[in-house]
Amino acid sequence: MEVLALILFLCIFLFILFGYPVAFTLGGISAIVGYYALGPSFFNFLPSRIMGVMSNYVLMAVPLFVYMGIMLEKSGLAESLLETMAMLFGKVKGGLAISVMIVGALLAASTGIVGATVITMGLISLPTMLKRNYKPELAAGTVASAGTLGQIIPPSVVLVLLGSVLNVSVGELFKAALLPGVLLVGVYIIYILIAAKLNPTIAPAIPKEEIDAFKADNFIRKMIIAFLLPLTLIVAVLGSIFAGIASPTEAAAVGAVGATVLTIAQGKFSLKILKDVMRGTTYLTTMVFLILLGATTFALVFRGLGGDTYLVELIEAAQMSPTVFLLIVMLVVFIAGFFIDFIEIIFIIVPVVAPIFVNYGMDLVWIGVLLALNLQSSFLSPPFGFSLFYLKGVAPPQITTAHIYRGIVPFLIIQLFFLALVLFVPKLVFMF
Repeated sequence: MEVLALILFLCIFLFILFGYPVAFTLGGISAIVGYYALGPSFFNFLPSRIMGVMSNYVLMAVPLFVYMGIMLEKSGLAESLLETMAMLFGKVKGGLAISVMIVGALLAASTGIVGATVITMGLISLPTMLKRNYKPELAAGTVASAGTLGQIIPPSVVLVLLGSVLNVSVGELFKAALLPGVLLVGVYIIYILIAAKLNPTIAPAIPKEEIDAFKADNFIRKMIIAFLLPLTLIVAVLGSIFAGIASPTEAAAVGAVGATVLTIAQGKFSLKILKDVMRGTTYLTTMVFLILLGATTFALVFRGLGGDTYLVELIEAAQMSPTVFLLIVMLVVFIAGFFIDFIEIIFIIVPVVAPIFVNYGMDLVWIGVLLALNLQSSFLSPPFGFSLFYLKGVAPPQITTAHIYRGIVPFLIIQLFFLALVLFVPKLVFMF
């Protein structure tokens, strides 16, 4: 029975790699194996498990944060923010790239959705950077890494789902991920400054005349509008969670309403925009919950076959230290991220290894931040990183796949170094 549980896990993983729909593969194969191995009466437990998932208050935050992210994408806020930031840092070599990184971080803290941020930043900033004679590799690497910050900077959908699966407080995960996310942005900016200093031709400064012309036309008003609106939303969402005023789900509702108000304030709101946002939210939320229902069926059968206890016994028999086991899990998650989306990884791999982390007495909040950083790294890794595909889809014709792959390598090295830093210096996630 226990070996059958591991075979079930491997079969599902292989079917997903071959491109079969994740939700139906998870639920379908698990149901077939469970029916023949455990008998039809075993599935009497399934309805209560499914209702337990569907009534999970924390998961209500998912559609609300998705709505907030898509609505902000339509608001035009990123465009005005990037333009203002570029003029603020325009005199500095690499200033436009720094602006893109900071705007990416602010959008990550406002939306928490990687695909939306990468596509928005790619459409807005990549043509601008090329027009300013930025080296294509640096421009592509900056946009891809900035867009992927939505994996780690709260309020991240990844952290919400990890909190649900690991059964830890989403608010605690948000607090723990905040400092690593901000420090990562800082290290990215330091790299851009050093690269531009060593070779000024790859990231030239904006001409002084252009900056002066922009500043002459109501610059203070532009700056206040560009910064005040997104910062107000970030403070409303994260501040209410950290201050203990609202739960993550309640704060997500505040964010959804706030994003709608900001879109109205920008003059971009319309019935068509609202329909598009609601349709996109429904599509993404349905996908997440279908996968979640399939994962619930898989978890029930896997545990019914004794797979979780068998894995714990195997690890104990191997006399594997907690650190070695954690490194193996991190490697598996990193490689899996090349081929399957973060949602599948969270719902397939994490529930299997979580009991072992508990058995080792590891802090699951720290594990959650490590997994989020790891998934972010796999999003940036050639040749299969999802962010790289998103960027290639919206990049101008002169940006080749080779440009994107070469450009992302320095940022990926920084990301992996930072992942190792959080792994060996856990205090970084417990500063707040």
